[in-house]
Amino acid sequence: MAGDMNVVVLVGRLTRNAELKYSQNGMSSMLRFSVAVNTRRRSADGSWTDEPNFFDCVYFSKTAEAMSQYLEKGRQVAIQGELRQSRWEGQDGQSRNRVEIFVNNLTLLSQAQGGRPQAAPSQSYSQAPAAPRQSAPAVPEMPADVGMGPEAFQDDNIPF
Repeated sequence: MAGDMNVVVLVGRLTRNAELKYSQNGMSSMLRFSVAVNTRRRSADGSWTDEPNFFDCVYFSKTAEAMSQYLEKGRQVAIQGELRQSRWEGQDGQSRNRVEIFVNNLTLLSQAQGGRPQAAPSQSYSQAPAAPRQSAPAVPEMPADVGMGPEAFQDDNIPF
């Protein structure tokens, strides 16, 4: 029997500037934002209309803190995460619930619409910081007589 899966991938635009909050002890940060994703539908008269869908997102970690300055209303982003449901009882005694996307990866796809130019290029940010994207240096062809034993992997023998 297969295990359960909870994966969400969206590309949309932020509906408002992201809101950065800190825990009471200031040790962790949380970034909240909302993404609008349009679904194109054909109406009965044959014309096409866009139906917006709105998704609340939560992003934790130091990366989220760094991203807060770039997540402005109108900016297009791609997110990958998982759905989480919160349940609580309101002050009026009514049961309440909310489904949010807990973001694991976020990629900036554009500048904010009508906004000022951004300093950061389009790039991806995930919970576990990845190595910066760089083009690989050209690796010279190794001579045929070079051995592949442990001595071949010493710093002086690495061709790049």
